[in-house]
Amino acid sequence: MMETELTRKLNIQYPILQAPMAGGPTTADLVASVSNAGGLGSLGAGYLSPDQIRHAIKEIKQRTDRPFGINLFIPEPSMTHQDNIADMNNHLDTFRAALGIAPNPSIPKAAESFEEQVQVVLEEHVPVFSFTFGIPSREIILSMKQRGIVVIGTATTVHEAIDLETAGVDAIVAQGSEAGGHRGTFLTSTADARIGTMALVPQMVDHVTVPVIASGGIMDGRGLVASLALGASAVQMGTAFLASAESGAHAAHKQKILSSGEDSTEVTNAYSGKAARGILTDFMKDMRDYPGTVPAYPIQNALTRDIRQAAAKAGNPEYMSLWAGQGLRLATDQPTADIVKRSVEEAVLLIKNMGNLGCSEENGESM
Repeated sequence: MMETELTRKLNIQYPILQAPMAGGPTTADLVASVSNAGGLGSLGAGYLSPDQIRHAIKEIKQRTDRPFGINLFIPEPSMTHQDNIADMNNHLDTFRAALGIAPNPSIPKAAESFEEQVQVVLEEHVPVFSFTFGIPSREIILSMKQRGIVVIGTATTVHEAIDLETAGVDAIVAQGSEAGGHRGTFLTSTADARIGTMALVPQMVDHVTVPVIASGGIMDGRGLVASLALGASAVQMGTAFLASAESGAHAAHKQKILSSGEDSTEVTNAYSGKAARGILTDFMKDMRDYPGTVPAYPIQNALTRDIRQAAAKAGNPEYMSLWAGQGLRLATDQPTADIVKRSVEEAVLLIKNMGNLGCSEENGESM
């Protein structure tokens, strides 16, 4: 009942993909647990060095013999003026003072080498390679596919999905506006690409021939069934797993997820220079009044790193980036495998009940 074109392509039991949340939440335990439960676990490796990625892949392989994925960020040219960087660094000293850390630190390396990260994925023969923020070169996509690696891109509009299919991807994540974390928009402004999952998925399905994966606000079997009904071949769930024991999210982050509601999130570029949805914090509120230009990603991400790390060490969520989607009230701290199992059981029951409803209507029975 849960078999789709994508489950067959990925060789997984259920059409449930775990969102590749970079920055720590996707531990080897989380990735392997989702895969072992019949879904597809995925490591958000955008911030990891090539050596860290290789080590993580080996850890995952020790925990599962099932397919899993590695997700990377497509590099983007940064055209931020040095004066804007200096102004922001000076402004951030207010937050550094509040956290008791040194002011005006030297700017750390903004991003890892994408080419070196890709080489690790190729060398380790990872089953699935996914990416966001753009499209890699045709050479990279071809190299992946020649090794039998399934390639998945991220789109927030139909036009982006069409470009991804033209580039040769095997499947496309339709990232709705409800989704937590960074927006994957790459062809238009982020503000113009905040289409809800329910509106985005069927339009994307109608314009591409590869499988579409619904993402954004999907937390349980109801979201899974709704997505399949809209034409999706699978769902991608992130926030649903963030508070689980296997998640590497900070304890304060998990507590915020479990205590927040559907109106608790906001899209901001204050932490990284790129639009991302997270639980509203004092840092986000204060940065609304910043009079200058926020440096583009990945510069701003590098500038705020010491603040986020110090906040995490102090257990202060008001300066941490608490990425989360809009389905917060449906989040639980259940084990990862239980979340997958419960979602599948809910979906199967719903499909059966809808089938029974159809039979009753055909027989002229009143409900």
